[in-house]
Amino acid sequence: MGKDAFYRCVECNEKAAELHRDYSNGILKITICGSCQRPVDKYIEYDPVIILIDAILCKAQAFRHILFNTSLNIHWKLCAFCLLCEAYLRWSVLQGSEQSSDPADIIRYTKEWEFYGKFGLAALELMAFCSGMLSFLWLWVSRLQGRSVEFSLLLRALLLSCYGKVLLIPVVIWEHDYSPLCLGLIKLFVLTSNSQAVRVILNCSRRLSLVAVCFGLLSESLTAQACRKLSWSIQDVWTS
Repeated sequence: MGKDAFYRCVECNEKAAELHRDYSNGILKITICGSCQRPVDKYIEYDPVIILIDAILCKAQAFRHILFNTSLNIHWKLCAFCLLCEAYLRWSVLQGSEQSSDPADIIRYTKEWEFYGKFGLAALELMAFCSGMLSFLWLWVSRLQGRSVEFSLLLRALLLSCYGKVLLIPVVIWEHDYSPLCLGLIKLFVLTSNSQAVRVILNCSRRLSLVAVCFGLLSESLTAQACRKLSWSIQDVWTS
């Protein structure tokens, strides 16, 4: 395929120059992949709801359609919204002081700053997660295998695959005894989506994508632990 091949076949991941051909009288014909002899992108005829369902099911075809064959550039907005969801979850479980009816009460302003702190912590942990994954993939794919990696596309895929974090809000709103289980399942779903995104972008094995996710998770855990120790140290300094 030539240099004008900007798309990917959702079935076999081969490059394609076009998704469909526009004939006269508004007739469209879907392009057939020259490698697998199937439609390059069947999802261009599908309803967005079906595409979303397939993405939730972590189907590689749906991920290829979204990441390669669309111009979806909401990853930074989605990232900010997911961070707000996670910050709200952490802030809501804090055992703070009783609320006061006085709007000038310092406790209310303290709680507001606590939310900003949780947002910053969530952003820092996400940066550590992405940095850990990208560093491992750079070392393994670029250095050891000698393959080129489009890190901007990979970062976009990682941020988009974190969409499962929006499910944190219903868990907080409809709180019940199974909330910890729900949070664990949401975390597992997000990590599964991250792994599938890496597989689709790099066209690699499931084992490599899972190892990359584990490195990212390790980096995130170490960052969270370091932030907790730093917070305790600051509290000790203020109380001493």
